[in-house]
Amino acid sequence: MIKFGIGQSVPRTEDARLLTGHGRFTEDLSFPSQAHAVVLRSPHAHADITRLDTTAARAAPDVLAVFTAQDLAADGIGALTCQIEVPCRDGRKMAKPRRPVLAEGRVRYVGEAVAFVVAETVNAARDAAELIEVDYRPLAVAADTAGALAPAAAQVWPAPQGNLCFDWEMGDAATVAEVFAAAAHVVGLDLVNNRVIPCAMENRAALARLEPDSDRLVLHVTSQGVHALRKQLAKEIFHIPESQLRVITGDVGGGFGAKIFLYPEYVLTLYAARKLKRPIKWRAERSESFLADSHGRDHVTRAELALDRDGRFLALRADTIANLGAYLSSFAPAIPTLAGSPLLAGVYTTPAIYARVRGVFTNTAPVDAYRGAGRPEAAFVVERLVDVAARRLGLNPAEIRRRNLIPASAMPYRTPTGKTYDSGDFARTLDQALIAADVVGFAARRVEAAGRGRRRGLGLACYIEACAGGSPEQATVRVAADGRVEVLIGTQSSGQGHETAYAQIIAERFGLAADAIEVVQGDTDRVAWGMGTDGSRSGPIGGAALAQAAGKVLDAARFRAAVLLDAEVEAVRFADGLFIATGTNHSVTWAEVAAAAVIDNDQPGPAFEEVARWKPPAATFPNGSHVCEVEIDPETGAITIPRYTVVDDFGTMINPLLVAGQVHGGVAQGIGQALHERCVYDSDNGQLLTGSFSDYGPPRAEDLPSISLSFAPTRCPTNALGMKGAGEAGAIGAPPAVINAVVDALANWRADWGVTHVDMPATPERVWRLIGDFLGASPPNP
Repeated sequence: MIKFGIGQSVPRTEDARLLTGHGRFTEDLSFPSQAHAVVLRSPHAHADITRLDTTAARAAPDVLAVFTAQDLAADGIGALTCQIEVPCRDGRKMAKPRRPVLAEGRVRYVGEAVAFVVAETVNAARDAAELIEVDYRPLAVAADTAGALAPAAAQVWPAPQGNLCFDWEMGDAATVAEVFAAAAHVVGLDLVNNRVIPCAMENRAALARLEPDSDRLVLHVTSQGVHALRKQLAKEIFHIPESQLRVITGDVGGGFGAKIFLYPEYVLTLYAARKLKRPIKWRAERSESFLADSHGRDHVTRAELALDRDGRFLALRADTIANLGAYLSSFAPAIPTLAGSPLLAGVYTTPAIYARVRGVFTNTAPVDAYRGAGRPEAAFVVERLVDVAARRLGLNPAEIRRRNLIPASAMPYRTPTGKTYDSGDFARTLDQALIAADVVGFAARRVEAAGRGRRRGLGLACYIEACAGGSPEQATVRVAADGRVEVLIGTQSSGQGHETAYAQIIAERFGLAADAIEVVQGDTDRVAWGMGTDGSRSGPIGGAALAQAAGKVLDAARFRAAVLLDAEVEAVRFADGLFIATGTNHSVTWAEVAAAAVIDNDQPGPAFEEVARWKPPAATFPNGSHVCEVEIDPETGAITIPRYTVVDDFGTMINPLLVAGQVHGGVAQGIGQALHERCVYDSDNGQLLTGSFSDYGPPRAEDLPSISLSFAPTRCPTNALGMKGAGEAGAIGAPPAVINAVVDALANWRADWGVTHVDMPATPERVWRLIGDFLGASPPNP
């Protein structure tokens, strides 16, 4: 295999630029006459705006404008729209209340945008924002997920919407109920999948301007895809042709789902730039990101598993209340329903599955896709249930899983939820993980930990997810006269290493070095079409489109090489950058063929240019097994993770080093949710109580273990490269593995405690208090 190609663990080519300060982030951009903007946000979770006076703010020094909802309405600016609808089980349509760019007479969550202040400097804009006089009449608040449907709950929206957005179901409730009624064993569990806040290194930012010659709108923005944003902004907000708007995204410091969506600030910067005919920059402060970025997770679920006498799964059912926040974000209704619930089958042969999901409105920030987007929530339900069942039946957690795993010989396997798993050897992955984790030696490690006053636990989790399916992607491969290649593709990197991975595909096909390949993303002028990056789609879909386009280029180049070699096209083969006439010692280089093609074209332009748009026939199904060991300090409730093992099946990997980085990052986020992170709103007044890093604690380096990672790949047959998505996997398997380990540590410490579950996050205080409850008195003060 060549040095820089598919399958090679090479460092990211973009790192040299990023690590030496040559990155091009939105905040790095400045234009002549640039002004700055800030957003005035609501301090109330639910209130009527009875008076809004901007007179003093407009007259403040260096202030250029103060915009309110009234200004937007006068200019015909549209509302933000949800892009997804799910059907209700009674046939009704789900509720889709209007989401204005700026609050229209009423605010519905703390941090909702009320006014937009533009000034010569950001400090002048901040000072002016404080001069805006707003009178609020507070209203009753609904901030609790489970309580949103209570008869006495405050109503976020008037009837008929109220707090219920949709009541969705999957499967046959009556059939599943019959199975449960006849089952030898039934186990149940109440679960809270805690709300989390995306904490990317780079906060959201936007800079809008007019092109000097055409007055066309241009938006520079932190995003995960420029084309979808352009379409929404042009069609739904400004009602202009897409050609009148250019959207550009440079380097992005982390996305995790939260930068997919259209936010009010992007609309406002464009609106202000058009009104004032000056570049306008807005950048979120970290506190704004906590308040106004879309959050993730926030489910309350009652789940049950029916088993026969031998511990084989018969049926599963889950009833979930999913918090959507005060407004519907772009894809919010799909996350707990279409994206998550079909994965309740897990990797097991459960014959019957029923899921009901009720999406509810609350006076909190909107909730949408966050790394994994529904699949971590489903895996948590399944893997916690399996562990509860193992403990109830007296079976080893690995053994109960083995009895129920879908065998490799059954592939392709259609689940009762309608997914068809195309490939996978789940038993091999589990066994490999158990060996790599030295589970046989765990008993001795538990005894040793007890000698130090620590309680050690072991947790397993098998996961599967569906990703990289549905929407197509487009790639263009352009070859210059000197043989250099430009790749134009509609995905968007936010730190995953696309520039390296895509270059490796081209290097593999064309025999080129990395520095001969340029990857272009994130510009609607340069890249004609694309669907952006979400759901681990960039490699399996974008990479497959790129490979297809590269194949077209190679076919055209082989034809031109045949002319140069005076040979039949069928007799020309390509290897290591050379076109060779079979049976001779005659060859021409890639650069020579490109140069000849430019001459033949007899007009300015590339030597070769080919476009491919590829739509996957089905999703890919990454899967794997996690093994986690924890130690609990009974005196403080503190949890450490001395060992963590992962075995993943991602099919073909373009760059295993990049994949390892994605897994490590995902596991870190999963551990963060399991042990540290929890977004909390005050149930009485809807105030965000975890609005800074002082209150909301993502894991630090010292909280994370050294991760043992290995692979057990099975090739995916549904795309040309054999790939399965890898970007979200770590965040899917980690939460149940960690919580299973915590429960194991507590349950095996004192069998009479009957510990079956610990809610996430298992913080030291929560574990400390739990130990105190079991002991019948508070343990020593930590």
